[in-house]
Amino acid sequence: MTYRLFEGKQHAEEYLKFRVSPPDHLIQKVVDFVEKKKGRPFDLALDVGCGSGQGSVLLAKHFASVVATDISPAQIEMAMAVPNVTYKVSTAEDLPTPSGSVDLVTAMSAFHWFDRPRFLQEAHRVLKPRGCLALLNYTLNMELNREGCCSDTLNAICEEFYVALRKHVSAHLGTTSKPLYQESYEAIPYPDKEWHDCLRVSKTVPLSGFIGMVESFSSYQTLLKKDPVEARRLSDQTTNRLMSAMKVTSPDTEVVVDVKYFYVLACKPAED
Repeated sequence: MTYRLFEGKQHAEEYLKFRVSPPDHLIQKVVDFVEKKKGRPFDLALDVGCGSGQGSVLLAKHFASVVATDISPAQIEMAMAVPNVTYKVSTAEDLPTPSGSVDLVTAMSAFHWFDRPRFLQEAHRVLKPRGCLALLNYTLNMELNREGCCSDTLNAICEEFYVALRKHVSAHLGTTSKPLYQESYEAIPYPDKEWHDCLRVSKTVPLSGFIGMVESFSSYQTLLKKDPVEARRLSDQTTNRLMSAMKVTSPDTEVVVDVKYFYVLACKPAED
């Protein structure tokens, strides 16, 4: 089953403004895997569920051409313009590329919303022999740090925020999407595949940017639709409690956010 979210214009704007991009060194690990398993040239990458293109533009540094797809016209309208990236509105289960034409298929923080068996069939169809598949995501329990502050106090406040939002997480995800990726890793029929459990990435952002990132999550957006007053109250309360704990008065105060990525890499056999 496909789950359709992130499609409203306002949500797309928040997604573009606040969502974290995959770090360069994670993209490099994906590229290194493709080079090791398939080799050059790197002609075409297909980024599925691209959102506003944060990951697509990183792939563009390594591939001659990138096709980036999303089910949401609003996301595609907001997408970052790069000369060698072509954006298309498309479902993940009916990809707009010919069979055997793609060197790398990626899904960055999107795979859990797809009809996963159908998407994997489509990825297999479009990949060249020895072409590669990369499924990336991060856990939602991001950790917050600031020099001179007690991290345990900050993260206890964050955890209360996350707990309040878990009641609004899509039922098929449960408390974390990681088991869906682990199950799919086991189901991918390629013998040449890797599971990577945790890559920690630190990013310095304003406190308002951290809050905006959480507000872009589907669980917060669900609460916002159900009860906008409660959603704003929860967000404002968390912001004020964090500022109080840090003894600051501005939401523009910089904090360090630790994001924990997990990912799957797989290589299509040379012959089916």
